[in-house]
Amino acid sequence: MADAPFNPRALLAESRLGVLATIKSDGRPQMSPVQPFYDHEAGVIYVSMTEGRAKTANLRRDPRAALEVTSADGWAWATAEGTATLTGPGADPGGPEVDALVDYYRRAAGEHPDWQEYRSVMVTDRRVLMALAVEHVYGARIR
Repeated sequence: MADAPFNPRALLAESRLGVLATIKSDGRPQMSPVQPFYDHEAGVIYVSMTEGRAKTANLRRDPRAALEVTSADGWAWATAEGTATLTGPGADPGGPEVDALVDYYRRAAGEHPDWQEYRSVMVTDRRVLMALAVEHVYGARIR
């Protein structure tokens, strides 16, 4: 019986660690390890990041990005390319920017033990939610 064909979108959906590539002002790539959540139905990858970091500044200037994930055994990889939008940072723990981060957390990790604390930390840390609208996906299983 032959193995099922490789599906890079399935690898994106199961991966919780990846490398986000953004574009520096000089055109070179800037790469950051991130914890992505891929909403397969919507075709969007979500990542929580901090305002003021290189990846956030790069995306505010040029929203094009790519995310690469690798299987746990290292024998498969998938890359998603697209255009990002950023939400936040929020100044109000009950505001829509923090609500978006709460929704992201619930979908990616489930319930938090203390939502009030989580909301406060999102404001204090100046967290931003990236939504990468996936335009192209490719990858391979090497073995």
